[in-house]
Amino acid sequence: MTVSEAYRQSARVSEAYQHCERVVRDEARNFGYGIRLMPTPKRRAMSAIYAFARGVDDIGDGPEPACVRLDLLDRSRQRLTTVQDVLWRRADPRALEGHPVLTALADAADRYPIPLDAFAELIDGCESDVRGASYETFDDLLRYCQQVAGTVGRLSLGVFGYDGRQRAEGLADSLGVAFQLTNILRDVRDDALAGRVYLPTEDLVKFGCTLRQDETGDFVDPPWRLHDLVRFQAERARAWYAEGLRLLPLLDRRSAACTAAMAGIYRRLLERIAERPSLALDSRISLPTWQKAVVAARALTGVER
Repeated sequence: MTVSEAYRQSARVSEAYQHCERVVRDEARNFGYGIRLMPTPKRRAMSAIYAFARGVDDIGDGPEPACVRLDLLDRSRQRLTTVQDVLWRRADPRALEGHPVLTALADAADRYPIPLDAFAELIDGCESDVRGASYETFDDLLRYCQQVAGTVGRLSLGVFGYDGRQRAEGLADSLGVAFQLTNILRDVRDDALAGRVYLPTEDLVKFGCTLRQDETGDFVDPPWRLHDLVRFQAERARAWYAEGLRLLPLLDRRSAACTAAMAGIYRRLLERIAERPSLALDSRISLPTWQKAVVAARALTGVER
């Protein structure tokens, strides 16, 4: 019996996937709607990818001192290496015991060609967050977006399957950038409160904004300048969605539905921000649950394309 066969017959693996699916259910307020549209084996694999990525992201955003978070991110790298060692038969699968996310991820990567090395780029991006990186130009920000979001698109392609590897990976990367640009606009107030500014310095200068806040957390920049800045960033994100959504014809029906649901939810969030920039500047906004469910249903029927 191979290691893989032992995994697949183990109750531990089933329990590990259940844990990952609980993470998706509890934490993936947007991506979860798309993941649920996948057939069971692929849904479980996507849940494992999301759970590991979520864990890394939570470390980057955690309340611990920077030195502690950097150490935790380094441990994530080491655990990723352990998963790869198990897959290459260089380590005993018992090395994953007590780590349900790693157990599920190892099984998923044994079933599907998931490029696990991409997680290392995600960790690189989270390390940049912890170190308080700033972005002078959009090209600088683009690299960060590719690290923390484009990588997830490429990881997902390993589960989806696709036609034309190089083209599909490039388009998945573009869609990830669109998602991350939307996240940045959604979280601009919370990020500023935490001392983080993701919008490029060149754009702040262009629109005469600083993103400084007063003692109540309100931005001190004139509202009309901030609104113009937000709409400019939203238009940039729209272009990345237009490019990234060219991925859909390269995917099978269920994978395309999953991707379309995620993109549909994020695009609606982006449009809400663009229509009323003050919403994003005053609080962290989201779509109502019923609207997300409608988008997912339309994606499954092929309407949301």
